[in-house]
Amino acid sequence: MLTITQALHDQIVAHSRADHPDEACGVVAGPAGTGRPERFIPMLNAARSPTFYEFDSADLLKLYREMDDRDEEPVIVYHSHTATEAYPSRTDVTYANEPGAHYVLVSTADTDGAGPFQFRSYRIVDGEITEEDVEVVEAYEPA
Repeated sequence: MLTITQALHDQIVAHSRADHPDEACGVVAGPAGTGRPERFIPMLNAARSPTFYEFDSADLLKLYREMDDRDEEPVIVYHSHTATEAYPSRTDVTYANEPGAHYVLVSTADTDGAGPFQFRSYRIVDGEITEEDVEVVEAYEPA
């Protein structure tokens, strides 16, 4: 299960809406080994596409060096789908190279009649997609 604060949830949704009609993408980093998403890092979609996202390779290298310096890891890798449901595409699965991360998808299309967006989380390991529950909390419990 993904546990995320309301503030981080809202930042991911706001970024997804702001970049519409292009797909938005980014990372939420957290202290290594904790599984706790804490630091919101919106990234530029280098593809600038409504159907595909791609992290800029220089930005991604800089991000990984920064996370390493801060003893962080990518807890959430997120992106948006602008015209389809929040479910990983074949391309998403191909590029899912962080087996410990939660892959969050936000759909900015009303595909299920439930409103203007969906917020869903998955684990993607060795090409296998497993949807997981999302718990939105005001603040994390003390460790």
